[in-house]
Amino acid sequence: MSKDPTPAPANRRTEPAKSSSRSDIDAFLGKVSALGSAVTAGQRGRLIFALDATMSRQPLWDTACKLQADMFRETAAIGGLDVQLVYFRGLAECRASRWVSDAGQLATLMEKIDCRGGHTQIGKVLAHTRRESEQRKVQALVLVGDAMEEPIDDLCAAAGALGLLGVPAFVFQEGYDAVAEPAFREIARLSKGAYSRFDPGAASQLAELLRAVAAYAAGGMKALANLKANATAVRLLEQLR
Repeated sequence: MSKDPTPAPANRRTEPAKSSSRSDIDAFLGKVSALGSAVTAGQRGRLIFALDATMSRQPLWDTACKLQADMFRETAAIGGLDVQLVYFRGLAECRASRWVSDAGQLATLMEKIDCRGGHTQIGKVLAHTRRESEQRKVQALVLVGDAMEEPIDDLCAAAGALGLLGVPAFVFQEGYDAVAEPAFREIARLSKGAYSRFDPGAASQLAELLRAVAAYAAGGMKALANLKANATAVRLLEQLR
């Protein structure tokens, strides 16, 4: 895994996108709420933000570039958050940025990257996350994508290793792909994380998910309970009672 932000098109089996119900998002948030404390008091949380940067992902990349600031804003008052951007594209390119501590730094990194055709490299993302957490604890991995083109058994083994290290993977699938969904669900399950699907182009759904995981990474359950400004947080608190 090289660290440099400056990290043949795949034939992806897809079906017409199915609408993501409100209950899907709430179920995901409920699972996050059941997790324990993510970070020791007084320490900054560390979150790896992994994105599929193959050619078809440019619209999502642009959306994520705008939404990532919400993660930092959500955690500013609860100890802060350090984020590392990881992305894959092309035939074998998978890169990780330096760790950054504010939205401006992450936006600058993301703006330098363009999406290129290629296959998924989720296995490299999982292996990199394990190495990073072995050096210094990573509270969460966020993986956003729409496809999976790798041996699922290998991904399951890598996800299980994250679970043993206490690094949950929160996997967000855009749209509906019959091959990707079971793989994404297994990655989340084996790492003791959670899975959720969101509608293509649904920035508000993705924003809710990113904010929830960022709050968890920075402050655990208490931080989630303090998300009183949005309706999702209210519904989450109702589930916790």
